[in-house]
Amino acid sequence: MVAQKMETQTKKMNGYPEVAVVILNWNGQAYLEKFLPALLKSTYPNIHYYVGDNGSTDGSVDFLKTHYPDITCIQNPENYGFTGGYNKVLDQIHADYYVLLNSDVEVTPGWIEPVISYLEEDLIRVAAQPKILSYHQKTKFEHAGAAGGFLDKYGFPFCRGRIMSAIEADEGQYDDNKEVFWASGAALFIKSAAWKEMEGFDDDFFAHMEEIDLCWRLKSKGYKISAVGRSRVYHVGGGTLSAQNPQKTYLNFRNSLIMMQKNLPFFVAVRRIFLRFWMDFLALLVFLLQGKPKDAWAISRAHQSFFRQFRQNAKKRKRIRQKSTLKGVYKGWIVWVFWVNKIRKFNNLNPKHFV
Repeated sequence: MVAQKMETQTKKMNGYPEVAVVILNWNGQAYLEKFLPALLKSTYPNIHYYVGDNGSTDGSVDFLKTHYPDITCIQNPENYGFTGGYNKVLDQIHADYYVLLNSDVEVTPGWIEPVISYLEEDLIRVAAQPKILSYHQKTKFEHAGAAGGFLDKYGFPFCRGRIMSAIEADEGQYDDNKEVFWASGAALFIKSAAWKEMEGFDDDFFAHMEEIDLCWRLKSKGYKISAVGRSRVYHVGGGTLSAQNPQKTYLNFRNSLIMMQKNLPFFVAVRRIFLRFWMDFLALLVFLLQGKPKDAWAISRAHQSFFRQFRQNAKKRKRIRQKSTLKGVYKGWIVWVFWVNKIRKFNNLNPKHFV
């Protein structure tokens, strides 16, 4: 564990650990223009700003150099995806905390302080997210993270504030601080020592579910992941891949299977992945019935890719301590609960069904 290392390596200014806010950008100049002004008004006293550019061709780098020369811009020669891009950029940044912030996120005053304060209270709290609301409907949660993420036993993610496609209104019901299974990569706070111990994201994911995999590995080491309700940001969402893009379907289905293969005990993984194949086949049929053949084909491609990479991902298991029960896992199938039991709100789920 990294707890003892973090005690000795922490560098504080007037009691405040150093925070590096890092935006990974790919052709997102319009978002930088829109959201950087609010970000730079952050009141946290020991903060540095970075933009990691993933080979943009829209003039983003020139825009930053001209209008924001005090922001450090680290340039990748090409688009390495969300995973590879952040891995390469964060290798060059030294701070106590990294905040991985999507370029399409609008922050609010005082958004950093509650999260850092909460993480500093306990050495095994190593990652957290703020409450993530929709930029376009600010009274509602946003799909990618909402008020903290959970996982069902078959690898399907959901959130406090969002089950499947049902988005809850923010009525203060999740303003508490809560241990969760995963924190959203849209606004991910993580202790740098924990990031380094895990060797960052799994590069092979490219994008989507990489933060769930990272949090799963952290929890298997005994660390805690949290959602901090007193911090709030607004997320546009779909800035790189929209929900309707079949490539997003492909990445989500493929990465979910890889994540289960890597992180579950062997025989548990065999059983659950076998069942997932049938669940995914049902999803494929639904897409066909909905007139979405490209999404159906994306699921097929996801399975093909999973088997091509099977040996490669099997080797990664040796570096991970697999556990079958981790706090934040829902013991049922969230898809069934949503469609058959008609449950649309997180607080209506039976708490006894969570590990």
